[in-house]
Amino acid sequence: MKSSMTSSLFTGVRLLFVLTCITGFMYPVMVTGIAQLIFPWQANGSFIQDQGKVVGSMLIGQYIDSPNYFWGRPSATLPFPYNAMNSSGSNLGPSNPRLLNLIRERVQGLKASSGAPDALIPIDLVTASGSGLDPEISPLAAFYQVPRVAKAMHLSEISLDTLIVGMTQKKSLGLLGEPRVNVMLLNQALDQLRSAHGRASSQSR
Repeated sequence: MKSSMTSSLFTGVRLLFVLTCITGFMYPVMVTGIAQLIFPWQANGSFIQDQGKVVGSMLIGQYIDSPNYFWGRPSATLPFPYNAMNSSGSNLGPSNPRLLNLIRERVQGLKASSGAPDALIPIDLVTASGSGLDPEISPLAAFYQVPRVAKAMHLSEISLDTLIVGMTQKKSLGLLGEPRVNVMLLNQALDQLRSAHGRASSQSR
């Protein structure tokens, strides 16, 4: 009986050791190696660079309230918006008075800052995502902000409309998700457009 228990114990220990080596070491190393070989940029965080300096990630939004730039979705993370260390949604139901009040406040703020206060406001500009870190908005949400950004940056609305169309990502594989615009990439392209516009204005003088 004792010998049988000892044998079972040793078998269990050996099995634990083998499975630990496979699932705890070999598998992670293999997956990491394949990811670094085939998708190195995505595997390392999809970092966005500006002049050789990392300024963010395509996977995590950033809080922006400057009228000069496009804004992302509201974020419910604490203690500040887009806190990557504390991903969370509001978890408020559609009939919750607090959520309704928040949406009313956001609508009023958008109308006050918009160059087209009578335009319909896309829902993703007044509701937070489930993670609170959504880096993307709908094309409609980007187009809604064009009058404000055009006025603040002294650019034509047509040029910003064209920029948004060029930055819009289509459905994945033509089937999954919805068309979307990455806010950080859009703002990077906006800076480039503004610089090019400034150079063209200088040369024409």
